[in-house]
Amino acid sequence: MHINWHKGLKSEHWLQKILSILRRLSVQSNVELTPYYLRWCNKSRLKSSVMATLCLGLFLFLFHPAVVPPRPAFDFNRALESDSRRYVFQSHHIFEPNGFPNGTMQRLPQTVIIGVRKGGTRALLEMLNLHPEVTAAQSEIHFFDWEGNYQKGLQWYSKQMPFSYPNQTTVEKTPAYFTSPKVPERIYNMNSSIRLLLILRDPSERVISDYTQVLHNRIQKHKPFKPVEEMLIRDGQINLDYKAIDRSLYYIHIQNWLKYFPLSQIHIVDGDKLIRNPFSELEKVEKFLRLSPRINISNFYFNKTKGFYCLRDGEKEKCLHESKGRTHPQVDPVVLDKLYSFFSEPNQKFFNLVGRTFDWH
Repeated sequence: MHINWHKGLKSEHWLQKILSILRRLSVQSNVELTPYYLRWCNKSRLKSSVMATLCLGLFLFLFHPAVVPPRPAFDFNRALESDSRRYVFQSHHIFEPNGFPNGTMQRLPQTVIIGVRKGGTRALLEMLNLHPEVTAAQSEIHFFDWEGNYQKGLQWYSKQMPFSYPNQTTVEKTPAYFTSPKVPERIYNMNSSIRLLLILRDPSERVISDYTQVLHNRIQKHKPFKPVEEMLIRDGQINLDYKAIDRSLYYIHIQNWLKYFPLSQIHIVDGDKLIRNPFSELEKVEKFLRLSPRINISNFYFNKTKGFYCLRDGEKEKCLHESKGRTHPQVDPVVLDKLYSFFSEPNQKFFNLVGRTFDWH
């Protein structure tokens, strides 16, 4: 088939008419279509049907519709809080997200998993993401704790979020938020009614897990490392300058959050129980986030090879990355007892602040 491009595009009038029609179409262009681009096909004087077909294929490729997520199965009658779509920032300007015609938007999160590092935040996010009314950002954004990101503003932050429907809850997780002094006020200024998830483990176990992660990173990079006992002990006492110790002093950090948010807006997930019985902990999270009870016990199965629970969503099965659940190094029992003893008083202070206890050493 021979296509006479010259006859079809011989005048500026027809060029402008074609441009007008294309601009009315609800499609997203990868390039700007101009009369100069169309004249390229004209001036090249394509004489073979093969070249004409290639040109047409290129034209169709450049004007493909934008890809948007499929509509999930969830309750469209579920009501979110009135300010779940609009947020007031420090300057008191209203932030409004942009959306697609099918109703999806990149919204600011209605829920943030604030920590703690090596507490089980990734496991919690993956489990929560099983729920059809939840859509989660897969990477750690570090918006509120990294100055460079924070200065980019809420518009940038929203663009890091997944597309969601109006009745879905958007979740973001950055474990470093819990121990960052500036973060509580910044989140409060974005949305004072936001719901926060905090997952905690036995502080002593969390310290060893923290060390284990750094140890593996240093080994992979062929860097020297110190035994865990040298990191934990200095001059016969617990090394208070070790950052892993500070991260496990939960009572210090929670006080900063309680200056801005009541306990009713902070749900503490028992990280140790999440490992042993994930379904029980996820039920509590569903209630806290006012989600319909859609996650059930069949979504979890114990993987004997890995030694922890993995996820099942229909026919799909998924386990956490191999970097999760690493075997901890052996710790001198005397040093371990000192660690348990050191955290005894800080743990009790934390229990008093949150009005509940945990089965920690």
